[in-house]
Amino acid sequence: MRITMTCAALALALGSAPAFAQSGEITIWSWNVAASSLKATVAGFNKQFPDVKVTVQDLGNQPTYDKSIAGCAAGGVGLPDIVTIENGEAENYWSQFPDCFVDLHTLGYTAEDQKKFPDFKRTELEVGDKAYAMPWDSGPVAAFYRRDFYEKAGVDPASIKTWDDFIAAGKKIQAANPGVSMTNADFNGDSEFFRMISNEQGCAYFAEDGQSITINQPKCVDAMTKVKEMKDAGIVSSADWGTKITNNTAGTVATHVYGGWYEGTIRTESAGENGKWGVYLMPSLTADGPRAANLGGSSLAITSASKNKEAAYAYLKYTLGTNEGQITMLKDFGLVPSLVSALDDPYVAQGLPYWGGQAVWKDILGTLPKVVPSRGTQFQSDAEIIVRAVQTKYLAGGYPDAKAALDDAASQIAAATGLPVKS
Repeated sequence: MRITMTCAALALALGSAPAFAQSGEITIWSWNVAASSLKATVAGFNKQFPDVKVTVQDLGNQPTYDKSIAGCAAGGVGLPDIVTIENGEAENYWSQFPDCFVDLHTLGYTAEDQKKFPDFKRTELEVGDKAYAMPWDSGPVAAFYRRDFYEKAGVDPASIKTWDDFIAAGKKIQAANPGVSMTNADFNGDSEFFRMISNEQGCAYFAEDGQSITINQPKCVDAMTKVKEMKDAGIVSSADWGTKITNNTAGTVATHVYGGWYEGTIRTESAGENGKWGVYLMPSLTADGPRAANLGGSSLAITSASKNKEAAYAYLKYTLGTNEGQITMLKDFGLVPSLVSALDDPYVAQGLPYWGGQAVWKDILGTLPKVVPSRGTQFQSDAEIIVRAVQTKYLAGGYPDAKAALDDAASQIAAATGLPVKS
């Protein structure tokens, strides 16, 4: 039986008092490594709240989204207590179903709590004076590279500051390592390079206020132009998510430019490559660029249908709002903290054996303060479908230049959303 507790008991449980007052069951929907990370925090949570049974269900990414949207549409029927929500999809929920999730302020989430997370992680989780979800992991972009392939080509990763440097290095690395691609990209199924470079340059699909379309602004045009230059230079081979992982283990790719969460993927999926990998900052379009962007990341939201909201919030507070919870997930599965204080945890400064003794988290997390917020809006999914199609056509020579391609994308997004294109 699910048991809720009084506000007084909640205050005790979330403070310094013993957690004996909290009890009942909570269920969480998540996927893959994210689900495994949540499971890893349960033992620590139960030390404080031994009478709360936490069940994490790994549904897979798309099923979690589909089932939670369906549950919201059905008035909350069948929903768990907590749902994992990707930041890029977050506003799809709030705009369609504003009553499906709890305003965390009603459970004790304060302005002081909010300030513990960087602005770029909260942008899509808060609407007006309501906070529908608590930030979880982030995706500070980094370049994960094979040390041996770079060394064989005589390429020092410290010399790679711009994307032009990256292209030049890629040609040398491929020449010195037959059968190896500098990097992989799923150009037909994703826009990851375009989004990373655009974010690093401070450009996004939509304006920060979410009221206009900015995808054809100059910095985004520069980003798309560079993506084609990389492809045309022959340093990128096509690979979807699974193929990228296979290539890591097979030793057929030299570099992955991805969100920091990819550290856990490489370390766990390619455990036999111990000591062969390293990390450096993502390149920029200019030598003096910020070299910081975000790709991906999620949050946790409590459903209005939950019968045990207070216990669910206690779990969020521990797992996402303490260094202990966040560092547990970082250590075990490479889930990158959004909690700013976690950057000062001693583990972050440690050299890690898998990464050749490099303190990779100090380098990766050090970029978080420089990341520019990127507003997804409730139209992110619609826009992404359009962008992928336009990108495919552009890379195949279907537009005279990137400006024409992104003007077309902006026009299509405007037709699909009703938003104006920013002049």
